[in-house]
Amino acid sequence: MKKIGRFSSCRGVSFEIQPPASSPFSFVAPSQDESEVQDERKVWLPWNNKSSFKVFPTDSGSLRRSLSRPSSHFCDLDIEDDYDDWVEGIEDGSFEGDERKDVEQPSQQVRVLSKREQPAKVERPKQSRLSIILLDQGLFTVYKRLFVVCLSINLCCLILAATGSFPYARNRATLFSIANILTLVLCRSEALLRVIFWLAVKVLGRSWVPLPLKTATTSFLQCLGGVHSGCGVSSVIWLVYSLVLTLKDKENTSSGIIAVASTILALLCLSSLAAFPLVRHLHHNVFERTHRFAGWTSLVLVWVFIFLTLSYDPISKSYDNLRISVLMKAQEFWFTLAITVVIILPWVTVRRVPVKVTAPSGHASIIKFEGGVKAGILGRISPSPLSEWHAFGIISDGKNDHMMLAGAVGDFTKSLVANPPSHLWVRQVHFAGLPYLTNMYDRVLLVATGSGICVFLSFLLQPCSADVCLLWVAKGIEQNFGTEIKKAVSGFPTDKVIVHDTAISGRPNVSQMSIDAAKKWGAQVVIVTSNPEGSRDVVDACKGVGIPAFGPIWDS
Repeated sequence: MKKIGRFSSCRGVSFEIQPPASSPFSFVAPSQDESEVQDERKVWLPWNNKSSFKVFPTDSGSLRRSLSRPSSHFCDLDIEDDYDDWVEGIEDGSFEGDERKDVEQPSQQVRVLSKREQPAKVERPKQSRLSIILLDQGLFTVYKRLFVVCLSINLCCLILAATGSFPYARNRATLFSIANILTLVLCRSEALLRVIFWLAVKVLGRSWVPLPLKTATTSFLQCLGGVHSGCGVSSVIWLVYSLVLTLKDKENTSSGIIAVASTILALLCLSSLAAFPLVRHLHHNVFERTHRFAGWTSLVLVWVFIFLTLSYDPISKSYDNLRISVLMKAQEFWFTLAITVVIILPWVTVRRVPVKVTAPSGHASIIKFEGGVKAGILGRISPSPLSEWHAFGIISDGKNDHMMLAGAVGDFTKSLVANPPSHLWVRQVHFAGLPYLTNMYDRVLLVATGSGICVFLSFLLQPCSADVCLLWVAKGIEQNFGTEIKKAVSGFPTDKVIVHDTAISGRPNVSQMSIDAAKKWGAQVVIVTSNPEGSRDVVDACKGVGIPAFGPIWDS
């Protein structure tokens, strides 16, 4: 039977190798046991870290082309286990793991742990990323509590207005809807949030401030999306109520005003449905574009509604009653003006700038920009500013330049590797996120997997008010991330920077590693950036032993 050797590159592409016997790359003849395996019509395939080859039965006798699978999230650590499950479905034949024998390989300087030697992993039911994001966050998270509080306050006011106990709200139902829109827009204003995060760090970032106050503030600022969502739903409810009141009093209004109000309501409903977690996760580009353009159209129509309402004369049935003095006294005018300013502000800072994109591997790209940036800051980039924006952590020493590390997990990030652009659109006002609040604490453990390291590296490269310890778990660090990233985490004491390369040391228990590192470092809090399951496990494990921990949420 003809032997088929296969070799797998770091990019997951397999090649047949059939060199002549004289070639320095030819294979060593298999052992007697392996010859028996070949007689049973088995094929060699790349399998584990200990050996380049494994054998398993096949009906065809040979494989002319290796199969591939969809790329998983670059922060994932479950690639090897998922790969094992995937290969089991290639052929109908079955095999027992205990009967597999490794082909002997020359000894290496660095001993790589085999699957059997690695710590046993506790099996848990397979969960999709979507179920983890939507269903495994808990019923009483801070995000959901803020959503319920905002919605409850608005419903109480609405009930009082409907029963006649709150006449101001009954007469100003449209104003309450616009006020909710202003609140939700402010919760997403990156410029305003940058100021709020800065104030939080300045005021609470002192050693004498109680730790519970700091963690409560961190939870609130991280979950402001709950206020955004609650006010979004409330604005729709108030507008429905306002429209009902208007329809009951048709004699004092016009069909044009009713039509505009109905269109605004329809657009707000469309925007809210597009932001529903299921749609947002499965069709993110649809969500982003619908949310943006439906919102902009609604804002234009709100202005039209205000001018029509203030200028309409129910007696003459005309729109000749508009006066500047009336406009200046209208609260709806000032609220809508504030909404307009907040929405336009970030677009004023949009610029197309030159970038230098390098790809250490097919798994990630490094994007370099001019100008230093403070630690903990994130930025947005886009190939087309009206269609999509992508947020990444910023790596900078705070001096002359900064860069972003983008894992190739989506269409845009994969295009950065395949076709590196010379220019990208950026928002020059960078925004603060959860990593920025590291400065609020005295001692912090930062946990990252894969490309999640980008949001934490700046804390090592520039002075930081917090004393941080970094735990980074990734696969093939130099091969996948390049020598530049590897050098950035080198040269630090082993108790300050812990780097675990799963390609060398095997898969770790990241949760237990985080607990041990946090206790050894004396960390007040743990901040983790990983995939949804990894972040959940680390946060739950740390909280289980009494260590405050935070990780990205689905609405981050």
